[in-house]
Amino acid sequence: MTIEVRPASVIEDVRTLLGPKSPEANVCWCLSYRVPSKLNNELRGPARGEYVAELCRSATPPGVIAYEDGEPVGWAAVAPRADTSFARSRTIPHVDDLPVWSLWCIRVRPGHRKKGISHTLIAGAVEFARAHGAPAVEAYPLDNGEARADLTMAYAGLRKNFERAGFVHAADTTSVLAGHPRVLMRLDLR
Repeated sequence: MTIEVRPASVIEDVRTLLGPKSPEANVCWCLSYRVPSKLNNELRGPARGEYVAELCRSATPPGVIAYEDGEPVGWAAVAPRADTSFARSRTIPHVDDLPVWSLWCIRVRPGHRKKGISHTLIAGAVEFARAHGAPAVEAYPLDNGEARADLTMAYAGLRKNFERAGFVHAADTTSVLAGHPRVLMRLDLR
């Protein structure tokens, strides 16, 4: 098994990981934290995929994709915090004025889980942010301890996985996801 992480610049691969079975569906496409809520609500059906396709063609794609032997198997959303709704969050604090990047979504396709792909995605997202000049990367994972986390709602990641990647607890938040508190974890890249 060979895992490689690359920028999410191929829309067909992003669609495989995030797109709906029906083109008319209004699934997330990992836009809910990326765009203002008004725009997120306006983008309906195929317009959501078209918006993401534009992001994939931009100079800074919307995240990274893990490929297992050439097949897209995982996704991580990463972007400057200033370009996300985390910039205006009332529940996830700002630690300082450093222009950090946010890593807020990790998804591994069923059938490919329990292979360490989420760890590879975190590392790949960090390298992507570093290559684009990020001084630090923040994540807002679930602090679930040993409790089970709902896989659907664990898209934010788990604290222990970020700790393994070298992130440190930077702040508590008032955000709760799937019954678990979220914490602000940070990895300094300077």
